[in-house]
Amino acid sequence: MTQATALLGLYAQTSVHAGAGSSVGIVDLPIQREGYSQWPCVFGSAVKGALRAHLEQQSADAESIRAVFGPGVGNASEHAGALLVGDARLLLLPVRSLTTHFKWITCPDALGRLKRDAMRLDLHEHFAFEVPKTPNDEEAWVSGEAQTLFLEEYRFAAQQSNLDAIIESIAPLMAREDAEPALKDRLVVVDDDRFTDLAKHATPVAAHVRLDSQTKTVVPGALWYEETLPPESLLTVALSAGRARWEKSQVLADEILDAVLSRMPPERPWLQIGGNETVGMGWCAVSAMRR
Repeated sequence: MTQATALLGLYAQTSVHAGAGSSVGIVDLPIQREGYSQWPCVFGSAVKGALRAHLEQQSADAESIRAVFGPGVGNASEHAGALLVGDARLLLLPVRSLTTHFKWITCPDALGRLKRDAMRLDLHEHFAFEVPKTPNDEEAWVSGEAQTLFLEEYRFAAQQSNLDAIIESIAPLMAREDAEPALKDRLVVVDDDRFTDLAKHATPVAAHVRLDSQTKTVVPGALWYEETLPPESLLTVALSAGRARWEKSQVLADEILDAVLSRMPPERPWLQIGGNETVGMGWCAVSAMRR
């Protein structure tokens, strides 16, 4: 039975490429997305692998790692791990603004899902905000003054709305000291369909080439396009822990969660997720809300 829970905020500080493993259209290396909504995500298996690798790099003892994550692949049938890791779900997407600094967009459905996750994790008191009504496709809710917004190719008539409770709830997940004032200046709530459009089409796609070392020209066939989730994105991950299932371990649920969260203290909260680590991708600052 689950006894300890937490909600992680993954605040991307560099581009993140958690690859989908198959090409889509002209994009050779797309990112992972939810099948039904096409919102970017990082599957729970990838997050769990990143957490395990992080603990191993931090020199945690092998028995502790086995109690938390289970045995290695060769002995996987012996018992399961005690940590349940959900998908990293998109909450805030940074989008280019043609008239101001970039904006963070979200939508009522993403905010509602956050509240449902918090309810399941028994953290609902931290997310007591009311989900705002859905604006029409040409409107957007902002905390500051009403104005006209241009986000990518879309024009929105921004209407002032009281988003303070939402901002106060989200800010602790962002691992930055100025989270609240930054959100008050940049948070935009758009309708679910516009959020989906921007989540599908506003993510960066970069061309990569491999050059012939002698001629300095592109090697035939060595041109590819890679999609990433941009820096400043915010994702959330649900963690649940139970008692260790390894017969040699008596580690309790709270200790299982401690073993993971203690390795990402506030002074060094970083976790690397996804591929391309050697070119600086995948670094996220981790914040945790715990029951």
